[in-house]
Amino acid sequence: MADSEEFKKIVEKGKSANLSKEEMEEMLKAASGELTAEQQAIIEEFDREQKVRKFDGWLHKFYYWAAVLIGLWHLYCCAFGGPVSLVYRSMHVGFMVALGFLLYPFKRSRDSFRNGLPWYDWLLIVISLAVPAYMAGNYIEIVYHAGNPTFVDSIVATLLIATLLEATRRVSGMPLVILSGLFLLYGLYGRYMPVFRHRGYSWEQTINHLFANTEGIYGTSVDVSVTYIFLFILFGAVMNKSGMGQFFNDIALALAGASRGGPAKVSVCASAFLGSINGSAVANVVTTGAFTIPLMKKTGYSKEFAGAVESAASVGGQILPPVMGAAAFIMAEMLGMKYYQITIAAAIPAILYYLGVILQVHYRACRMGLRGVAKENLPKVLEVLKHSGHLCLPILFLLYMLFFSSFTIIYAAFWSILFTIAVSWIKPDTRMSVKDCCDALVAAIKETCTVALACATVGIIVGVIAKTGFGLNLANAILEMGGHNLFLTLMFTMVTCMVLGMGVPSIPAYIITATMAAPALAKLGIPELASHMFVFYFGMFANITPPVALASFAAAGLSGGDPMKTGWQSMKLAIAGFIVPFMFVYCKELLLIGAGTEYSYWHALQVAVTAIMGVILIASAIEGWIFVALPMVLRVAAGVAALLLIHSGVWTDLAGLVVFVACMAQQFYAKKKLA
Repeated sequence: MADSEEFKKIVEKGKSANLSKEEMEEMLKAASGELTAEQQAIIEEFDREQKVRKFDGWLHKFYYWAAVLIGLWHLYCCAFGGPVSLVYRSMHVGFMVALGFLLYPFKRSRDSFRNGLPWYDWLLIVISLAVPAYMAGNYIEIVYHAGNPTFVDSIVATLLIATLLEATRRVSGMPLVILSGLFLLYGLYGRYMPVFRHRGYSWEQTINHLFANTEGIYGTSVDVSVTYIFLFILFGAVMNKSGMGQFFNDIALALAGASRGGPAKVSVCASAFLGSINGSAVANVVTTGAFTIPLMKKTGYSKEFAGAVESAASVGGQILPPVMGAAAFIMAEMLGMKYYQITIAAAIPAILYYLGVILQVHYRACRMGLRGVAKENLPKVLEVLKHSGHLCLPILFLLYMLFFSSFTIIYAAFWSILFTIAVSWIKPDTRMSVKDCCDALVAAIKETCTVALACATVGIIVGVIAKTGFGLNLANAILEMGGHNLFLTLMFTMVTCMVLGMGVPSIPAYIITATMAAPALAKLGIPELASHMFVFYFGMFANITPPVALASFAAAGLSGGDPMKTGWQSMKLAIAGFIVPFMFVYCKELLLIGAGTEYSYWHALQVAVTAIMGVILIASAIEGWIFVALPMVLRVAAGVAALLLIHSGVWTDLAGLVVFVACMAQQFYAKKKLA
């Protein structure tokens, strides 16, 4: 992929934001997606899923072409249909478990990533592939024996669970494995528990339920993984190969680079664009942060604030339509909704979140007297569009396919992938070769492996919950703890989601909390969509919440700042994201639930306006600035008013409006007086 001509000129000048030519050249590599060894090490340190074996010789070729063939098989099945559901999902899980043993060693020592593949991993790979082979060859008998498994069925199911948990341990670590193990024990020995007691099930009954139907390991989350998640991960990989990552950086730099604190706004915009497609907060931080964090530091932001901006913006990409994170597809399946309905519902909260981040960045720049990058050192919007604007066409095509055509999501994604490859051929420097397409397939399969293993392992938890009725019991317990009070129940649910999200990747964290905690909110009359979106938000924001804030720690690794301080700064920047979920629970119109009449649209607009006022107030309260310094009394009042605006009521809205008008009046008067 060739570099942007306009950006090359900046490198040749070597003076943008007082950066040296060497620094600019390193940033240019980052802008084009080429990471240094140090940056790749940061990804691997904070995102264990990214650190895989480095193969040489025939092993490299074996892995590469195995991944290509598995990717092509997935594509074929998505386009022309695959085997029956249970066999299809079993094959998907079998391939991903085998890849897990191929890519991730038993121990994570330095040498284990270079010393080839030991004999026991070959054995585990064979066992992993034998499970779907048994399923495909004995499908009718397995379904017929459901509830009364044969001895061989039980052996195969046991091997499936053992290999799946071991592969998940290697890829994601122990937390998800321990949680799954605890639920297995609960399924076996729940009859002896003083709380959440159930009748208890034998090992054969439990594992057969997880193996022989689509309510356990091969449940909804695996179904989404084998179709939507794979296709959209591949779509993102193809777009990156065509140069979309650099285009996002260039256009963000051209649009926002010259404004106050411009590099920080560039970081927010570029990370939002890329994060919407990428889906991995840590990878997004490093990919865009390698480019934006040095610019922010040179502009005058502290190391911690620069890292916090990048991490807060990157995490939000998963809630930003039109291509949200993988959890959005799972949410659509769990709720029985169309994907475009999820994206429409998520639009206003996502805008509010990014508005809060941008405002804090702007207010901080004003308070510190920071400037942007000189315009002569920036790419021009028209030049960027002229050079790479054709790369926008795949996104527009995807939007058309999702929102205005009669195609399913699977076909929309499939044809969007082919369209992206075709569009890349418009210009020679974005043209994708056959090798680029194969590389994109390999990258997509590698990313799908980590997601699929998490989805399959969560199937153990979901299956046990479904068989034992644990979800309903937990919902009743949460309601009792909250005294059937909505706010207290929301607080308990929020804490549960964030604790789970600290040890478990965002997708399984969402599935678990949606299965366990969302029913409690539903019992209080909260719409299902609002309940699921609530737990989705807080499971995701665990990535920037200390003490385990992986996205913030990765950003600190790039900026050289203190990791914990970066984490707390990230939370401050993302404060709107912690408030907005409460807003849409109390006022469903923010999610456009019930829209369709003139009154409902008017009410939604009214709620959106008051929510915007609340975001402005909370940002100004944190940074102490709007047009000039905000007096402490008004800062406190703005913070209180922002909290009042969480609940969309007449009196709370009026109180918030009064404080908003008072703050603006004082700021206009103070600014005029200074002038």
